[in-house]
Formats: sequence, C-alpha cells, structure tokens
Amino acid sequence: MNDEPTSHAVTPEVGYVLRVNGREHRIEAAWSGESLLWVLRERLGLSGSKNACEQGECGSCSVLVDGRLVCACLVLAASAVGAEITTVEGASPQGVLTDVQSAFLAEGAVQCGFCTPGLVMSVHDLLKANPEPDDLEVREAISGNLCRCTGYGRIFAAIENTVAARRGAES
Repeated sequence: MNDEPTSHAVTPEVGYVLRVNGREHRIEAAWSGESLLWVLRERLGLSGSKNACEQGECGSCSVLVDGRLVCACLVLAASAVGAEITTVEGASPQGVLTDVQSAFLAEGAVQCGFCTPGLVMSVHDLLKANPEPDDLEVREAISGNLCRCTGYGRIFAAIENTVAARRGAES
C-alpha cells in the first residue's frame, strides 16, 4: 500500500483579505476551495447566513457581493477578494432592525427563522432595485428562497407593508 498523498489531495494553503460588512478580515491558512458561506460562518463567526442545501437551491445563505445577490454556498471565498460582501448582520450595522426585518417580525414571517436571513437579503436587494414591485416581481425576487413554515403569505404581507411604509414616509 502506498501511503504517499495523491496530488489532488494536496492543496496549498493561502491567505487573503475579505471586506465583509464594511470591515476587512484577514483569512489565514485557508484552503482554496472554501466556500464564502463556510468562511463567513466558521472563520468569521457570522452565523446569519444559514447552511442548508449547499447547492444554491434554498437561498438561506444569500448575501450581497458587490451589491449582487448570491448564494454564498456557491461562491469560493477566495474569488470574493476585493469585493464588498454584505451579510444579514451588515444589513443593520448599528444593531437596529431594518424596516424589512421589523416587518418580518410584525407579520410573523419568521416562524423557525432558518430562511429569514436569506429572505431579508433578497427583499433588501429587490427594494433597492425596485421600490414599488408588483406581486409578480416580488414572487420572482424571492423565488430562490425556500420556506417550509410560513406558506409565504406572511412573507408577502411583510414585503407589502415595507413598501407601503416606505411610500408613506416619502409623502
């Protein structure tokens, strides 16, 4: 039996800097294949993004990378060097809930809470791009987020209330 490691099992260690929620974080001795989700949760202790499917199907790990909504489980952390990464923790950097988060709580759209961080990030992304989305646009925007508890009615109500509150604040 040959005890020598095969070439594909040997991965050089790397180090890099990620800018997350407005702060730079040095990532030391990282494996080049680490997902952004793993680095956020395990190396940086940002547990808001959830690890569920690891295939980009559930949306529970949704974050913004340079303002673009992505599933962190599908992004190599090393590929995000130089980008601005925003997690659900960074959505409200002062520790005060955003209007989207408050609406989710008020409408009971949080149930078990597992999908909530990804949904919140998806809704923030939607409303940044389109402050007055119609029903179809809302459904499309959150179609990549799976929720097994709420049946989506409360989630839609939270989004509608956020849009209405923002509209009222503008007048």
